[in-house]
Amino acid sequence: MKTFLIITCIIIGLFLVFQIYTTMSTNKSETQAYKVIKVEKEFEIRFYPSATMAMISSSTKTYKELGSSGFTKLAGYIFGGNKEKKQIAMTSPVHMDIGDSVSSMSFVMPSIYNKDNLPLPDNSDVTIKTTPEEYVAAIKFGGFASNDNIKKHTEMLESSLKEHHLSYYGHFRYLGYNPPYQLFGRRNEIIVALNWDSK
Repeated sequence: MKTFLIITCIIIGLFLVFQIYTTMSTNKSETQAYKVIKVEKEFEIRFYPSATMAMISSSTKTYKELGSSGFTKLAGYIFGGNKEKKQIAMTSPVHMDIGDSVSSMSFVMPSIYNKDNLPLPDNSDVTIKTTPEEYVAAIKFGGFASNDNIKKHTEMLESSLKEHHLSYYGHFRYLGYNPPYQLFGRRNEIIVALNWDSK
């Protein structure tokens, strides 16, 4: 019994050390730049400058399906699946635009890259795009994302924007900031583009 307790304590200790290391590593990775314009009780308004992303399109219609198929292809690209066999650092967040007919998943490229100096993907399903600058509304939630809580927070953000008489356009998009094996300190967001007068 004593040996079992010692082994259990060691396993728990190693697990906690791994989670702390994972959280610290995630916090050190580059995050897509944005500027907070206004903070409301339920959400905040941000300005995102243009960014370079690697993207895949998919016919999948759920978070789980898109995450499974899209992550493999995009991870393959940044882990050397490109014409220069170059390793590209992982950043956050991962963007997911889940539609009724076409969905997409995108990795934000490190800020040192642009469309001209990124290596071409080996997989033709991966494309490189430059996003336009935009104003968005964003709502945050913790824990693990699922189809249900993405839908819940999308509805919460939509309701809040209507209450504040803010005009929006396009799809509500999901942003995920953490690897799947990180259990603590998880960050998820739903964003949507705003018709915002910068003046």
